[in-house]
Amino acid sequence: MVRRSFLLSDRSGTAAVEMALVAPFLILLMFLSVEMGNYMMTEQAVAKQVRDGARYAARRPITDYTCPSAIASGADTQIKNVTKTGSVDGTATGRFPTAFWTNACTGSDSSVSVTLRCVPKANYSGVWAGLGTDIPVVTVSADVPYTDLFGISLKGLCMHASSEAPVAGL
Repeated sequence: MVRRSFLLSDRSGTAAVEMALVAPFLILLMFLSVEMGNYMMTEQAVAKQVRDGARYAARRPITDYTCPSAIASGADTQIKNVTKTGSVDGTATGRFPTAFWTNACTGSDSSVSVTLRCVPKANYSGVWAGLGTDIPVVTVSADVPYTDLFGISLKGLCMHASSEAPVAGL
């Protein structure tokens, strides 16, 4: 009987028990904060590459764009290459592997799209003053699945980035 009361009053292992109970939550919290940081970094990198593609599209010759909605096929491919890899011909090693850009959230072969809309030039001057047509505005968009730290592509978690730029033809 004396032994049982000794065990009930002994407090020497309470810190170890508390640590064993709390440690999984601390590890989970640490992992989730690192994963969230990786998600934010990846999302910003995708947004930057889409902005680079739109900026490249805005500086192409204005003759590559025919209002209301036609983009020269070679220009379309080059804009997508710049967005994905950072090079016009698509041979450079981009920040993301090629599979990142081809496994689109939408199920299509390409996750990068380039569209054109035309804005009436009536109220604009400057570089567009001598333009015979409306002002072409290019939009580059990307929808890509997030790949976690273990390299698993989470198709349900998609990142969307879009950037728009008026064509100046510089």
